[in-house]
Amino acid sequence: MIRFIRGLLGILFVLALWQLGSATGLFPETYIPPPTTVLPTMVDLFSQQFNNDTDTFIRDLIATMLAWGLSLLIAIGIAVPAGLLLGSVPSVRVATRVIIEFLRPIPSVALIPLVLILIGSGPDAKISLAVYAAIWPILFNTIYALDEIDPLQLDTARSFGLGKTRTMATVSLPHAAPFVFTGVRLASAVILIVVISTEYLATSDIGLGRFLTQYASGSGRQDVILAVTVLSGVIGYALDSGFLKLSRVLFKWSNQTEAAK
Repeated sequence: MIRFIRGLLGILFVLALWQLGSATGLFPETYIPPPTTVLPTMVDLFSQQFNNDTDTFIRDLIATMLAWGLSLLIAIGIAVPAGLLLGSVPSVRVATRVIIEFLRPIPSVALIPLVLILIGSGPDAKISLAVYAAIWPILFNTIYALDEIDPLQLDTARSFGLGKTRTMATVSLPHAAPFVFTGVRLASAVILIVVISTEYLATSDIGLGRFLTQYASGSGRQDVILAVTVLSGVIGYALDSGFLKLSRVLFKWSNQTEAAK
């Protein structure tokens, strides 16, 4: 409760500064409308009062969140097995180090032109780029988790005659699970950023980025643009908070979970 109150006070402080900046003219209302304008607009996006665009907005919001969920599932399905392989087989890790370190620093948005040429501007484009960006935090958290296993635990498992598969299932995976989940939590925010950015920059047919593009094209509705921006932040915070609470339930025994608090 104390943490929630502190967070609420922080938000109110930022909103007060924003409103004060608008009232004093520090933030021109033409470009940065005050929160007393932006927040009601954000609420109106979900009501029928918003120029008959409510159905379009909700459709775009659903499309973005579906792309987020699908991208996260695909990234987990690729990164976790790859991380387990690289973390448990040193020869494979050494053989792939150069290519991984070459690909990892490349920003997803820099690949937009290439992806548009190869697969077009449909949902496949934003999902592909989001998966590419999300793989790295999950992959490296998985590898790091396996590197941090106490060798004594592995030796104990071997002394009891457990093979590699059973050792992986009974020792390595339980130890790595909290770290992997932290990687998933980080990837969640990355995916949301990449999906909306791709929708905006690649002029997708559907999604929050497309909705922003519509109102950024000379409409003069800065309140709508800021409302969608604030809403994106709220969604990101809600997702992160949800993953954090879930990790506390699933991994109460883990020091990694305690550190995340």
